[in-house]
Amino acid sequence: MASGWRALRRRVLTPSTSEASLSVRGFHVKNPAARETLETIGETFLTGYAYAAEARVPAEAEERLEELPWQFRGFAYEGAGMGFAIRDGLPFGGRNVSGFLDGRARDHEYMIYVGLGWAMARLPRFRWAKASAAAADPLLRWLVLDGYGFHQAYFHTDRYVRRQYQEPDFPWPAGGPASYASRVIDQGIGRAIWFVGGTDPDLAADLIDAFDASRRADLYSGAGLAATYAGGVNEEELRAFMRRAGKHLPQVAQGAVFAATARLRAGLVTPHTTLATGLLCGVTPTRAADLADAARTETPGDSAVPAYEIWRQRIASGLAEFRRAVP
Repeated sequence: MASGWRALRRRVLTPSTSEASLSVRGFHVKNPAARETLETIGETFLTGYAYAAEARVPAEAEERLEELPWQFRGFAYEGAGMGFAIRDGLPFGGRNVSGFLDGRARDHEYMIYVGLGWAMARLPRFRWAKASAAAADPLLRWLVLDGYGFHQAYFHTDRYVRRQYQEPDFPWPAGGPASYASRVIDQGIGRAIWFVGGTDPDLAADLIDAFDASRRADLYSGAGLAATYAGGVNEEELRAFMRRAGKHLPQVAQGAVFAATARLRAGLVTPHTTLATGLLCGVTPTRAADLADAARTETPGDSAVPAYEIWRQRIASGLAEFRRAVP
């Protein structure tokens, strides 16, 4: 009976894998290889979500996640983070995300926080406090809004990408600063634009450049993260994206550092991770993670300028200093 209930819960909670189809989403298809990469990412995300929806306890999902292809496993953990947050946000939901983060999901912490944002996009606002309760890190909690922005741009593309909608007075996180929330949501939108554009660097840049100039730095940061973590491009295309980013290249590089750090911490560094980090940042993934850690040291608490933004600025400045120091 229990296993039957869990299977039913999976069917009720989990979206169809067709939702990851580029044709269903109306996203650009650059070539068959890029399409396969993006659709595999989406399907793997939904697999992780389904494992979380069905699992009796988080450790049960964890065992299944560890069997998935390693280069896509981070997306499955992100999906599982969403799935457990959805369960936490439902009546009598429990503390599934916290239990999940007590295990191997801790190595995927960035991705889990992003997954919480996906859940918030699907839940009523009065359930957000429960769904996001595990986002206890005062610095990383802003990644929840990155996930929220990605979800909105991925599923409501016309409104958030083509019509550049921006939500006023976003109510999370409590205690703000509220004015910064829209900036982190934009970082998630920028990450989704890499998918909307089918990993075509010029099309992604065209979509970003259609936004108001005040929003482009954060959008390029998100796209840089996606270009590094998700990939789908070769060296020539990465160089083209660097040229299009122009003055926003420091933000692209900062996003790439986040991506490289997330993959390194989880033991999921791919050849593309190394290529993208080298081109966009001028460093190895290991050096990128070291820079991120150093920038995080003694980061002050949120004030007019959130600690998360100070962290991002320190990373960008650290990369600039490194480039100047290299002969």
